[in-house]
Amino acid sequence: MATGATMESYDAVIVGAGFSGLYMLHRLRAQGLTARVYEAGTGVGGTWYWNRYPGARVDIESQEYSYSFSPELDAEWQWSERYATQPELLRYLNHVADRFDLRRDIQLETRVETARFDEASNRWTVTTDRGETITGRYCVMATGCLSVTNEPQFPGVDSFKGPSWHTGRWPRDGVDFTGQRVGVIGTGSSAIQSIPLIADQAAQVTVFQRTPNFSVPAHNGPVDPAVAKDWAENRAQRRAEAREAGFGIRMVDGQEAFAKEATPEERRAAYEARWAIGGFALLGAYGDLITDLEANATAVEFVADKIRSIVKDPATAEKLVPKTFPIGSKRLCVDTGYYDSFNRDNVSLVDLREEPIEAIVPTGIQTAHETYEVDAIVYAIGYDAMTGALGKIDIRGRGGATLKDRWAGGPGTYLGLMVAGFPNLFIVTGPGSPSVLCNMAVAIEQHVEWISDCIGYLSGRQLGAIEATQAAQDEWVAHVNEVADTTVYPLANSWYIGANIPGKPRVFMPYIGGFPVYRDKCNAVAANGYEGFTVSSDAR
Repeated sequence: MATGATMESYDAVIVGAGFSGLYMLHRLRAQGLTARVYEAGTGVGGTWYWNRYPGARVDIESQEYSYSFSPELDAEWQWSERYATQPELLRYLNHVADRFDLRRDIQLETRVETARFDEASNRWTVTTDRGETITGRYCVMATGCLSVTNEPQFPGVDSFKGPSWHTGRWPRDGVDFTGQRVGVIGTGSSAIQSIPLIADQAAQVTVFQRTPNFSVPAHNGPVDPAVAKDWAENRAQRRAEAREAGFGIRMVDGQEAFAKEATPEERRAAYEARWAIGGFALLGAYGDLITDLEANATAVEFVADKIRSIVKDPATAEKLVPKTFPIGSKRLCVDTGYYDSFNRDNVSLVDLREEPIEAIVPTGIQTAHETYEVDAIVYAIGYDAMTGALGKIDIRGRGGATLKDRWAGGPGTYLGLMVAGFPNLFIVTGPGSPSVLCNMAVAIEQHVEWISDCIGYLSGRQLGAIEATQAAQDEWVAHVNEVADTTVYPLANSWYIGANIPGKPRVFMPYIGGFPVYRDKCNAVAANGYEGFTVSSDAR
């Protein structure tokens, strides 16, 4: 589509063509509504379009991390691995776009710059970086929770003479590290996934770690034929089991037994069994791991012992053991060979608590102790999570109020779906919803279906606008914080509270009350005539 000033009108404008945007478009189309998706990338896929770094893969089993809305789609797509890689996930999402003929309503390489609500018409006016102006009755932000990279802020970052990459903006054709000295800054999920593969190529990998993370084995491999057969025969039941699990993941199933009431031998056996399963299963061993520090400490001790048993050098092992936050209070990482990487002769660890980075210099990375000369730098420093993408768009609601100003002290929403003062603006998996503390595929489907049902409710009654009340929003924000304070989650300086972004308000953003509880609340709100919302007739 050529760049230029245009004026197009739709029932809904959708921002983002990842898991959320694709399903949102499909649902609205099925209701006979017109919708247009605007996507900054050159292809669909969202998170799985942008994140191409070595080893990038999902941390939830492939069958569960997929759409469930179409039994036919579910049955025809066969996953090759227990934890799908980024390329396979991208192929899946492209298959979905083709299978449901979605591409004709998706405009790629287009970044939405502004969104303004017009009170006279109850419509949103959206502008893009192509000079286009679009209006829609509804605006749906399907912008994703991990879509805006956290940019390196080190002094001298532009002085480095070699190449550097952010894991969130990896070259499409990959990077060849053969024979190079590589500095990797960060030890979060993208670093933990990529370091083993970079180490396979590079002459030397120096890992710069500020805070160690807990990581558990994926035990990845080809999909077990028995698992595939079980899934095929019991698909509906397995999907239902996931939706009834607190985290939307079948193996993290909220056991009723408590760690504090078990003997050391019983706990060890339970943790060993879950470690053997792999992935997030460990967090489901006991029902009190996320609510009781003493119980949580037993799981911390178990994983710490595992790290010490894997990493041969005791000093390195000790640096890799997290000691400042409970397990699970930061996103638990799932790895393939991460800790083993530190047994390689070409991998070394720099503890930034002992020697902080002072600057990036032309030849490498300068800490308080020395300059580490490297040929390439990988910034594995994460994302401006949950609110970053929304902050990049100039969003103005009733009275010209900006979302950025409204959220200056931290994001406030009603159910993570809408914001008071911003009628007809929906957010998919926004702050105040389970989102990143849940299987995102489960969370996304629930949100998209609630939003499309809400839009159907309004359209069917010729209603002009829906808006969260300030009272309902305040009550929900208080509830989200109250529930969080009963858990170990606020005890970590995590991206869940924006701690990785300088100047970002420290507010616990996701809802930790459990997916089924949250879903039932959303359903009850709708069943009660959209309780907590103001619904009005068309202003025209």
